Amino acid sequence: MSVGSAGGSAVKDSLGTGRRKTSVARVRVRAGNGKITINNRSLDDFFSNLHDRNNVMAPLEATGQTGKVDVFIRVHGGGISGQSGAIKLGIARALKLHDMELFDTLRHAGLMTRDSRMKERKKYGLRGARRGTQFSKR
Repeated sequence: MSVGSAGGSAVKDSLGTGRRKTSVARVRVRAGNGKITINNRSLDDFFSNLHDRNNVMAPLEATGQTGKVDVFIRVHGGGISGQSGAIKLGIARALKLHDMELFDTLRHAGLMTRDSRMKERKKYGLRGARRGTQFSKR
């Protein structure tokens, strides 16, 4: 997909959408020098936890694209862990569109599979999805 820039010259952008729990991430990948921007903030500023930062970097490191592409991300919904998982899937999908030869590498690394686990709904008569009310003898 080609998206035009303000200067009039066409810039090749690849778009990918990632979802995890209730988070949705829209990812835009273009050739660059490795800059990652999440909601107009840097990666280290947005994710303070090392595990979440590694989650975001996993598709780039698996394909060797760490310093070769710029990544622009808009993410909303859910919590920190869900957002990092959504971004991981979004980056993997965008990289696949950016270079189709990376698909096998991403697939074998397990980065193209959407984690479909969602929160189970609350049932009536119970305090949560499965927990019942506290038993009272008297």
